[in-house]
Amino acid sequence: MALTPSPAHTPHGGPVTGEDGLVRCPWAADPLNRLYHDTEWGVPVHGERALFERISLEAFQAGLSWVTILRKRPAFREVFAGFDPNAVARFTAGDVERLMGDARIVRNRAKIEAARVNARAVVALREEGGLDRLIWSHRPAPAPAPRTMADLAASTPESKALSADLRSRGFVFVGPTTAHALMEAIGLIDAHLAGCHRRGAPQMPSRGMYATG
Repeated sequence: MALTPSPAHTPHGGPVTGEDGLVRCPWAADPLNRLYHDTEWGVPVHGERALFERISLEAFQAGLSWVTILRKRPAFREVFAGFDPNAVARFTAGDVERLMGDARIVRNRAKIEAARVNARAVVALREEGGLDRLIWSHRPAPAPAPRTMADLAASTPESKALSADLRSRGFVFVGPTTAHALMEAIGLIDAHLAGCHRRGAPQMPSRGMYATG
């Protein structure tokens, strides 16, 4: 998820109280974003396949709203073989053309090619301990809770380091901003605002995502 799935339109970008009485980060107003916020965003994600899916979806999100990606996620999972790196790594030029003709997903050739490139990088990385080990080695020290959306950075030294590490191993579409969004989404960083009911919540497995590779 790019820093926030949708821009905050509340004063100062602080937490807001929903009709259910729960306090949330302001971007969680849309029902689909709310479900994602309450059950997945910031929950630790492990496993090669789950992490490859997150990296892929972050790349497809660039320039779009996150809710668009959430709406298309079932189709993404279908056409990308459940984000099995082995399967995606074997995609051919013909598969790329097939995906370019599928209106259910984001039809961006560079992003589709990136998924194929990154799948091959995931497979190669197994010789060095795997994707899970690499990503989680960049977990930063806990930081004070942000109070408003303005307190959230677009990138950090840690996300720049993760980006550089991934790029050095052949990954693409993993710039520092995308890497930072990934770190927030998979629980390396707790970016829920102070007062949000999810801040510091028990870290249960996220629903709807792959818990293991």
